[in-house]
Amino acid sequence: MALEVPPPEAALAASASRTSSLISLALVVVSVGLATAGHFTLKSAMTDIGRIGTAQVRAATDTIVKAAKEPKLWVGLGLFGFSAVFWLVVLSRVDLSIAYPFAGLSYVAIVLLDKYALEVHVPPLRWVGVALIAMGIAVVGISTRSVPG
Repeated sequence: MALEVPPPEAALAASASRTSSLISLALVVVSVGLATAGHFTLKSAMTDIGRIGTAQVRAATDTIVKAAKEPKLWVGLGLFGFSAVFWLVVLSRVDLSIAYPFAGLSYVAIVLLDKYALEVHVPPLRWVGVALIAMGIAVVGISTRSVPG
């Protein structure tokens, strides 16, 4: 009985596949991180600006003009732009059915930022939702592993 050793090409291909998967995961994390930072920055800008949507059209217009002059608003939009560039790279490398659920990481991060950075009360049921999202992302991650056949 002889021990079968895979050819070196097979080992290199497997290594390259793992490296490619790690790069793709890193790109997803960067994209989600930038989008989360964009959301957080936009929320900070709008907190400073105030509520849009008062009954008077003139007041709403003034608020929108004020928003357009807010640097944090433009930084947040810029972060979204960078996030979109990374997302396009992700989409060129990964199936949408795998990549998109990982975008749910932003929901987890936003709730954590809301709670700890903005000191917003997060009710228990929302934490249950965050846990379900995290479990769903984990299931999708596990499903991407190849099953020996």
